[in-house]
Amino acid sequence: MSSAPSPVSELDHDLPPTPESPSEPAVELLTLSETPEAAEGTSDPDAAGKPQVARWYAVQVASSCEKKVKATLEQRAVTLGVDNRILEIEIPQTPGVKLKKDGSRQSIEEKVFPGYVLVRMILDEDTMMAVRSTPNVINFVGQEERRATGKARGHIRPRPLSSQEVNRIFKRSAEKKPVVKVDLAEGDQILVTAGPFKDFQGEVIDVSGERSKLKALLSIFGRETPVELEFSQISKQS
Repeated sequence: MSSAPSPVSELDHDLPPTPESPSEPAVELLTLSETPEAAEGTSDPDAAGKPQVARWYAVQVASSCEKKVKATLEQRAVTLGVDNRILEIEIPQTPGVKLKKDGSRQSIEEKVFPGYVLVRMILDEDTMMAVRSTPNVINFVGQEERRATGKARGHIRPRPLSSQEVNRIFKRSAEKKPVVKVDLAEGDQILVTAGPFKDFQGEVIDVSGERSKLKALLSIFGRETPVELEFSQISKQS
């Protein structure tokens, strides 16, 4: 099973797009293609002689279970004999940096779409069942087929992502600059540990992870003065 996503064409719109219509289920965070796009890959012809096409599908999973689902589904695909049709399982991520309370930094990976994994697969009854029956999988993202009667929810029909959507997701994963995550929020107390205001204490009034900076009110000459500081210059006070 390959680990690298298949290249696809350029995008001309941002993600995540809006659902197809107001009647779509709340879980549908990605816009899905109305018709199948160009093949992402093919397998042997089916019984009717038609080529079987592998496309990307979004699958909603339980919170924080993306890696667990990926590992389990990879094993199940082999065990169930569908690893020739479930070809890739990806969790799009971007690089990030987490600033700890002591001022040290830790490299992390931020998920592009928390709660979702992408699966490139040839869609048939066996592969659908393999995915849906995997622990912590909620369902495919797709279109709900409404029931003729009653208020019960209908069956979700998996629908492939367009090549533009897939390309945009992986391009975003590859090109986005690292974002600093810091365990700080407005109102937190800090101690300045470096720079001209070393040993000053203050209160956070604004945090900018993109710039790796924050603003804090420091008492300078008896007055509360807003000062911009680097994340590396402060530590959080408990």
